[in-house]
Amino acid sequence: MYTAVEGARVPIRMWADPASVEDQAMRQLHNVANLPWVHGVAVMPDVHYGKGATVGGVIAMRDAVSPAAVGVDIGCGMSAVRTSLTASDLPDDLGKLRRRIESAVPVGFGLHKTPVNPAKVHGVGGWDAFWKGFGELHTGVQELHDRAARQIGSLGGGNHFIEVCLDDEGRVWLMLHSGSRNIGKELAERHMAVARKLPHNADLPDRDLAVFVAGTPEMTAYRRDLFWAQDYAARNRATMVALVKQALKDVVPQTTFDEAISCHHNYVSEETYDGVELLVTRKGAIRAGSGDLGIIPGSMGTGSYIVRGLGNASSFQSASHGAGRRMSRTKAKKLFTADDLAAQTAGVECRKDSGVVDEIPAAYKDIDSVIQAQTDLVEVVAHLKQVVCVKG
Repeated sequence: MYTAVEGARVPIRMWADPASVEDQAMRQLHNVANLPWVHGVAVMPDVHYGKGATVGGVIAMRDAVSPAAVGVDIGCGMSAVRTSLTASDLPDDLGKLRRRIESAVPVGFGLHKTPVNPAKVHGVGGWDAFWKGFGELHTGVQELHDRAARQIGSLGGGNHFIEVCLDDEGRVWLMLHSGSRNIGKELAERHMAVARKLPHNADLPDRDLAVFVAGTPEMTAYRRDLFWAQDYAARNRATMVALVKQALKDVVPQTTFDEAISCHHNYVSEETYDGVELLVTRKGAIRAGSGDLGIIPGSMGTGSYIVRGLGNASSFQSASHGAGRRMSRTKAKKLFTADDLAAQTAGVECRKDSGVVDEIPAAYKDIDSVIQAQTDLVEVVAHLKQVVCVKG
């Protein structure tokens, strides 16, 4: 159940202990809730401070949207696929499988030498119309077409990952986390810069909360680019799913796959609550409408959950997007070493070097506690534990 945080223009409904929320994050939430366009704010149990708007925040606005409440990785999200395999079907040398995945999917700043053939991405059509839409995007990104085309099907860095997991029955799953790559970031930052300069945003307590309002050319332009980038992110994940499925089949040829589960967790959706049409931004939150399947990952050494939404309107039918960070990347690098990372990821085939220490499990909140805090938002379908983790 949620706690109602008072003191703002609209109530803040929080699925976390308010005393555990950073002061910076709490100030952000109050700043958001005081905006004149905001209908309501819901806060997920993985809440933490973010640029402009709080990660783990769900903001419902009337006739307005804040680009910072979406985030710079527009459309970032998760995909998961259950396979026909069980643990005993996997090779003894999981390093071979990890290397095969890493050879199929570029990580970090990497990109494909040539664009992935869309024919490999079964069940996803409309590619010609999608790329035709690139020419209508913000003029500042037009020279990035080739890079955007070759980054479809690439992972990125930071907290993005590809995993091979086992559920509690020993079934093998594939799971991945990524978004709209560089093109989404470029679009987001350009529109944020435009929003900050608009007169109606002049007196905001935080200029990063600048909004676009309905009926303006700036809003029209942002919505066009936003929804294109969300589509890009979904196509990026679908392409990676196809590549990772083939990588697994290269190692275990008899593998077959269930239908993929996929969900955004940095995005905007047009939804109706209290009889009002709203623009709902989820920055670090998934949609959890009644029956919606979602994915809530933990850290690279703990585990993740497949969940089903319960349709709780109090949260604007939302749930958390993961465990959420409990400390910054900078602090994690100061506190922990590569040896600590190796100890905390024991039993997982993954990088264990200083380059990913900022992703150490101890830098994240306890995923089981996060799930327990939202039992009125989602029900657990499956619990997964990774045996292979690919990081950027």
